[in-house]
Amino acid sequence: MKIICIGRNYKDHAKEMGKPVPDAPIFFLKPDSALLLKRNPFFIPDFSKEVHYEVELIFKIKKVGKSIDAKFSNNYYEEVGLGIDFTARDLQQKCKEKGHPWEIAKAFDQSALVGEEFLKINSIENINFSLHKNGEVVQKSSSDNMIFDIDEIISYVSKFMTLKIGDLIFTGTPSGVGSISIGDTLEGFINEKKIFKVNIK
Repeated sequence: MKIICIGRNYKDHAKEMGKPVPDAPIFFLKPDSALLLKRNPFFIPDFSKEVHYEVELIFKIKKVGKSIDAKFSNNYYEEVGLGIDFTARDLQQKCKEKGHPWEIAKAFDQSALVGEEFLKINSIENINFSLHKNGEVVQKSSSDNMIFDIDEIISYVSKFMTLKIGDLIFTGTPSGVGSISIGDTLEGFINEKKIFKVNIK
């Protein structure tokens, strides 16, 4: 099982990070060891002093595919979920400054929170989602605001690697990313339905 993450897929987040809007999907991988087990708290790792939350819609691949035409991408998923791509921002910045890969900032243990429930969908349009930190909305957007929708993402990624049953695609985060501290509580919603709650320790 692969965790495929799309970077800079919302214009407002690209602007927030001071980066240009990409002309093709940017993707990286997290290992399965990055999964945060359901209902477990997230423990801030001792190697970072600035871990950020990034809420993202997640699509689960339901069949094997390679070099998929975008018009057939909808045959490869039927559910959407929500999760967090936890990022050690300080480590990421240091790696970027040195021109190094930055897996240590993105792929560390428990850095991928996946909500407990995936919802059946008939359309990828107008999927609204939000992240609440200690009861306050810190991120809010819609699938309509993606630069590349899931069909385009599946088509693009499958040119380079085979997609397999159970693979998860994190589709990027909107603006509003920020740091977490011990004692924080994060709650994620698709429309009005709570998909996850995680305590930070």
